[in-house]
Amino acid sequence: MVNIEEQSFDEVMQHHWRDYYELTKPTVVLLMLLTSVIGMLLATPGMVPLDVLLLGNLGIALCAGSAATVNHLVDRHVDLKMARTFDRPVAKGRVAPLNAIAFSAILGAAGMAILFIFINAITAWLTFASLVGYAFIYTFFLKRATPQNIVIGGIAGAAPPLLGWTAVTGEVHGHALLLVLIIFAWTPPHFWALAVHKKAEYANAEIPMLPVTHGERYTKLHILLYTIILFLVTLLPFATQMLNTLYLLGAVVLGLGFIYYAITMMRGKNKNAGMDTFRYSIIYLMALFVVMLLDHYLLPIQQIPH
Repeated sequence: MVNIEEQSFDEVMQHHWRDYYELTKPTVVLLMLLTSVIGMLLATPGMVPLDVLLLGNLGIALCAGSAATVNHLVDRHVDLKMARTFDRPVAKGRVAPLNAIAFSAILGAAGMAILFIFINAITAWLTFASLVGYAFIYTFFLKRATPQNIVIGGIAGAAPPLLGWTAVTGEVHGHALLLVLIIFAWTPPHFWALAVHKKAEYANAEIPMLPVTHGERYTKLHILLYTIILFLVTLLPFATQMLNTLYLLGAVVLGLGFIYYAITMMRGKNKNAGMDTFRYSIIYLMALFVVMLLDHYLLPIQQIPH
């Protein structure tokens, strides 16, 4: 016979594990790690040492998970007012606030220790600055203080390729800052597209996102303008001879696709244009960085100075 009590305990433990896993925002962290890994690979003409590749990204991932957990904790009351977040573990009470704090502290401490011991100090400190920027400056203050929250706070989320680069080289390079600039320019149209689609939920949660404070048409115009800025920024790696023609072709094709979606939003004839643009923006960033990697190894211009 099946032991019902034992089965129930197993199910509870399984859900408990999943709740803590959800606190780390794994999908977001995986996208960050993609840009971090590619930052590492672009930093050298050869292959990245395996220990740096594994331990560097593990440290970055743990710190990112720590920051994400703080976001769950701080936004637990707001999350209950939004359809896409109401079932989050802390908001629903499946993870107690004190447990979330302890979990975040353990992840952050472990990540920082790995980076300091096995990688280098500059990567550790930059990662710490990124963690503080997202978990505290953005989540505690900017998110509720200004409709430009995602623009100002976007610098924290743009750091992973720089962290990957410094993990390999131990120094900040101009090419790494170009990668940061690309993600920084990508963040507003990416997130505002979602905010337009979820405008009513943000208004109900009293979060001053741009479509709530300035209206949808104003936001859609800014999505288009930022997308054009992003398109121009993505040409800089070619203009600076960081990457070659394969990257240029990919950046132009992907960028024109993003502009198409932004224009579709502006026209306002497709009620799902916001989510369509949001989804494309994720594919866009992943594809752009993969094209960078292909160009780097298939059409190398020169060895990047360290």
